Amino acid sequence: MAWHDDQARRDELYRDPYPLYERARRAEGLLYVPEFDAWLVARDRDVREVLLRAGDFSSANSLLPDVPLSKAALGVLPRGFGPRPTVVSADAEAHRRLRAPLNRGLSGARVAALMPYARACAGELVDGFAADGSAELVEAYARRLPGMVVGRLIGLDPADVPAAVHGGYRAEELLFRPLSPEGQAAAAEDVVALQHLLDGYVRERRVRPREDMCSVMVAALAPGDAELTVEQRHELVANLQNLLIAGFLTTSALIGTTLMHLLADDRRQWRMLRDDPSLIPAAVEEAARHDSAIQAFRRTTTRPVTLAGTELPAGVAVMVAYGSANRDEERYERPGEFDLTRSANRRHLGFGYGPHACPGSQLAREQLRLTLELFLRRMPELRPDPGRPRPRMQPTLIHRSPRALYVTW
Repeated sequence: MAWHDDQARRDELYRDPYPLYERARRAEGLLYVPEFDAWLVARDRDVREVLLRAGDFSSANSLLPDVPLSKAALGVLPRGFGPRPTVVSADAEAHRRLRAPLNRGLSGARVAALMPYARACAGELVDGFAADGSAELVEAYARRLPGMVVGRLIGLDPADVPAAVHGGYRAEELLFRPLSPEGQAAAAEDVVALQHLLDGYVRERRVRPREDMCSVMVAALAPGDAELTVEQRHELVANLQNLLIAGFLTTSALIGTTLMHLLADDRRQWRMLRDDPSLIPAAVEEAARHDSAIQAFRRTTTRPVTLAGTELPAGVAVMVAYGSANRDEERYERPGEFDLTRSANRRHLGFGYGPHACPGSQLAREQLRLTLELFLRRMPELRPDPGRPRPRMQPTLIHRSPRALYVTW
């Protein structure tokens, strides 16, 4: 019962962490938060300091599960591929090695080459509901477009994308949502299926490389042409799974949350954007700042350090809150307001900062930009559906988004 009470308190905190952030920014030093079992790093200057001091603040435990795994789930997972360090959870040279192929595969030129496919997919999705006059945009669009795009980036057959996206969401659910033992086992089965799907692509690309991210990663992380070892396959599957999930989870959240804020408050911001589409780049940046998809990641001290006047011993967890830094009163005027007229400023922390800054930020920005262009053109009278429930946020810090977004036009 106590664990479920803790989960309920954590869920409410996740749905609206901003009051806690404000209290932490005003505190002297750092604020310890029992729900995180970590010290909260809330001010912009302190967040940036931690992210630049990668040697003092390790990323090894950046994403810890919120729920314990049941024996049933633990009995299923060994049939797949075991966890290995990824670009999110590696430090120093290991991080640089894992990040290098992502930097190449997500270059500006490669992102630009992917955009015609992204626009075609977005148009087809809108074609599927435009004539209906109403839709639930999270399921009909926001959760679908980024999966199609990152699937193409990786090199997945379009027929495999729905199963891959499903497996990715199930991995997130397994680690961060309370499920029954039977529910955890079922989620674990879906995760294992995703891992074997990716392993098939890894082994095929070793023999027949293509112009896709899977081939780039195989060549970079397992140089040569010999048959892949079991350890190489484990590492490649772990990092492809991370790329896949990061590629659709956060972008889906960003699209849904942006549309929600644009349509709030009598659609004032939406109407402003409709009247002046040149504000779309500013809308993208303001959305990433105002309600960041990834709210926070953990870091662990590698030695005794002092941060914001708080002395921390080695081995202590800190929660680095990008979402709080992006509303720091010392950096932004009226930080809690969603305002398209705010100067377009890419120095926000919506996509991280320092060595671990998101390598896919440009791809996420471009998908949001084309979405806004498309919706303004096809559904200029977009508005919340008054007969359906108001948006309620997902209880998570790693893809902050509405559960559903009912609209009409």
